[in-house]
Amino acid sequence: MADHDTLLHSIFGDDIILRGGKPQVSDETVLASDRMDRLVRAAVFGDTAERERARWLIWQIGQAVGVRAASIHELYMARGRGEAGGFTVPAINVRGSSYETARSIFRTANKLDAGAFILEIARSEIVYTEQRPGEYVAVMLAAAMREGFRGPVFVQGDHFQVNAKKYAAGAEAEVEGVKALAREAIAAGFYNIDIDTSTLVDLSRPNHAEQQRLNYEVGIDILREVRSLEPAGVTISVGGEIGEVGTENSTVEELEAYMDGFNRTLPPGMAGLSKISVQSGTSHGGTVLPDGSIADVALDFPTLEVLSKVSREKYGLAGAVQHGASTLPDTAFDNFPKVETAEIHLATNFQNMLYDHLPRPLREEIYEWLREAAKEERKGGDSDEQFFYKSRKKALGPFKRQLWDLPADVKLRVAAAYDAKFEFLFTQLAVHGTAGAVRTYVTAPEQYRQAPGEGEPVTAAAHDDAEAGE
Repeated sequence: MADHDTLLHSIFGDDIILRGGKPQVSDETVLASDRMDRLVRAAVFGDTAERERARWLIWQIGQAVGVRAASIHELYMARGRGEAGGFTVPAINVRGSSYETARSIFRTANKLDAGAFILEIARSEIVYTEQRPGEYVAVMLAAAMREGFRGPVFVQGDHFQVNAKKYAAGAEAEVEGVKALAREAIAAGFYNIDIDTSTLVDLSRPNHAEQQRLNYEVGIDILREVRSLEPAGVTISVGGEIGEVGTENSTVEELEAYMDGFNRTLPPGMAGLSKISVQSGTSHGGTVLPDGSIADVALDFPTLEVLSKVSREKYGLAGAVQHGASTLPDTAFDNFPKVETAEIHLATNFQNMLYDHLPRPLREEIYEWLREAAKEERKGGDSDEQFFYKSRKKALGPFKRQLWDLPADVKLRVAAAYDAKFEFLFTQLAVHGTAGAVRTYVTAPEQYRQAPGEGEPVTAAAHDDAEAGE
């Protein structure tokens, strides 16, 4: 019996068997039981060989039961044509206690019949949360099956970003780093990728076209690599970005300069962008006040509305994307679908909720660790509250096992809080009932893979960059 057969049988017995590498599932209820918990733990915490076997099994089982990594490209193109709309897709950065967090997302999706939502991780987050793409995809798919979800699962590479300083020091090496990450991510099942070359916008240039030139030229270079890696039957959804988050608000002139240059440079016949990220008043993580609270944000919804309208009507995109949205006040979220924002990115508030629910001894242990491990990030005037708020994301990787192994009562409280928040957000963003639109427009072809060690090449892990955007 092969090693993957042994692992599968030790967890699922005869309820799932492999025939020619394809799982035959005689009782799908076992996937929504604690047996899946055992398989996903092997995918995260097993030794190298066991991890690879477990991740392969999760992928293969997902193929068999219809829980498959997919691209949202066709739904976004339908939105650009005016055939779909009225909702804003939440793209959720799952950073800590990832399996339980994702389970809550899929529970909410089932309850609200939602299909248009994205699970994402940024280039920097891959490093500090210690979640390589292969692990991340496995955990997301396992969480979906654990909750009985069926349908496409949209996993996204957020801020696959070119670092401006590193680009200036060595352009080819820096761009190759992003391409290497794209190769690793696509091989894992990331079929949605946000290329972020907005860091290369040069405001010293005399006009918008010249300011945006490097942004779109380097973006096209990376896009070529992405398109060359697409599996059969998949058009990866690719986003561009014109406004670095936390800077001046984007304008129509900037959008047009970027998109006109991008489309002019795009190789004939190659699929282009499906959406465009803009800046309209937010910053990642929010602005932290000395007492640890978050400053109110004046989000420019009219800017979002006009940028979305132009991107749809002139360029056929799904619309504009807003980053750094999770720490906005609750009253803000229903405005996004009203102004036809295509997508918003949500990360920090879920991390805040996790920390709020941690047992005090664990939180204090993490904060004590941060005092030394993250001391270089402390600015002179920072209060303890500001320092810990801004740096505690860096503890998610080193304390990953403790966050997975929270006591059962703590997990229940965190789950209840997450369920309430995700239900609120999905409702405010009007993605309830979007499973039908996903079924109409999105195809997720079968992609069975060869078992580890049976000839399929292994994609190398990309070089880490903890400073890339999130």
